[in-house]
Amino acid sequence: MNLNLFGHDGRWIMVDCGVTFEDTSRGNEIQMPDPQFIVDQVDNLVGIIATHAHMDHIGALPYLADRFKCPIYTTAFTAQVLKPKLREAGCRAPIRVVEPRNSLALGPFNLRWLPITHSTPETNGLLIETSAGTIVHTADWKIDPAPVVGEGFDQPLWQALGERSIDAVVCDSTNAQNPGHSISEADLYEGLLDIVSDSPGRVAIGCFASNIARLQTLGRIASESGRYLCLLGRSLLSMTAAAKACGYLAEDFDPIPPNDLGYLPPQEVMILATGSQGEPGAALTRLAANRHPILELTRGDRVIYSAKAIPGNEQRIAAMGAGFEAAGVDVIHANQSNLTLHASGHPNAEELGHLYAWLKPNIAIPVHGEPAHMQANAELAKRAGVPRQLVGRNGDLFRIAPTPSVMRSAVAVGRMFDDGGQLKPVA
Repeated sequence: MNLNLFGHDGRWIMVDCGVTFEDTSRGNEIQMPDPQFIVDQVDNLVGIIATHAHMDHIGALPYLADRFKCPIYTTAFTAQVLKPKLREAGCRAPIRVVEPRNSLALGPFNLRWLPITHSTPETNGLLIETSAGTIVHTADWKIDPAPVVGEGFDQPLWQALGERSIDAVVCDSTNAQNPGHSISEADLYEGLLDIVSDSPGRVAIGCFASNIARLQTLGRIASESGRYLCLLGRSLLSMTAAAKACGYLAEDFDPIPPNDLGYLPPQEVMILATGSQGEPGAALTRLAANRHPILELTRGDRVIYSAKAIPGNEQRIAAMGAGFEAAGVDVIHANQSNLTLHASGHPNAEELGHLYAWLKPNIAIPVHGEPAHMQANAELAKRAGVPRQLVGRNGDLFRIAPTPSVMRSAVAVGRMFDDGGQLKPVA
């Protein structure tokens, strides 16, 4: 859920504040961090930075931001995604739009936004400078020279940071156990085009709505394969609206209204749908159960998962696939195809090694992922010559300077859930 606090000289900044989704006895439940530690000293919180537009980084802000009584700083695309969510929740927290590579002083912190490639536009890491020391917080990232939407990875920018004295790097660990280099978004076009062109009937593609580059690739494929593009799912509509407001999806992306689907020959239809993780109520889930109000998929149609299964969602995805197969629909998962149909937004081991070699930090602090992922990240940092690796858990306090250490369980942590508009602790 990615709530990070950085403290110096009696002041704090917050970096990201997200949600997760859990299957509980109450159903599919939105859960978020309990922020009581910082709420108790809210007068010392000088700002919130949202690094990018994924819900595990910004999803809790509509519920919690009013408690923090300070502005949210982020780039234009993330602001476009976040504003309607704040408005819908009745949250009045102000948003301040910043430009990548720009700097800002907040209390004792000097911040610089560092553009980095990920699976949603305008993702930024942070250079956090104080009188006591300097930290690089990577956010989610990968090295992608051709991300389809937005600029490619700026290697000279990240190499130049190594000329500074970097005390610590707080670094994404999600794919640290994967060898080699991650796949570029640009590498997906041929495989997706082949599998769409080879489909005799309708094609429905499940992907993450926030992956604007994937949407652009699929829009281009729809145009080149002679298919009409249609979007099914609220998050796809809101994300594409935010993208277009920021100048993305300007070409080869012209979806038709869902009500037009019934008038088209199946071989001329290509659908982008929410629900690649089997989320209850999402478009793919309803199609699999034959409960979608507009469309029914039948024999000869094809469903393509251009996404990986997030751990914990495998059972729901399997149940959805079984529903499609019972109706005679062809189902293709990215990890089961010999074609390249999905690219992760996180760095593999080789990319992590490059980053540590460029930045030359004194300390590596792995975050994002299970304990095994963070431990693998720490081992990569050690092999890259980083002198110290500090691996922790939720609630640990990392002292960066003057003497590095970890205070275990220094801060009480927990989770809350939304119970009909009232936030309650998760037992």
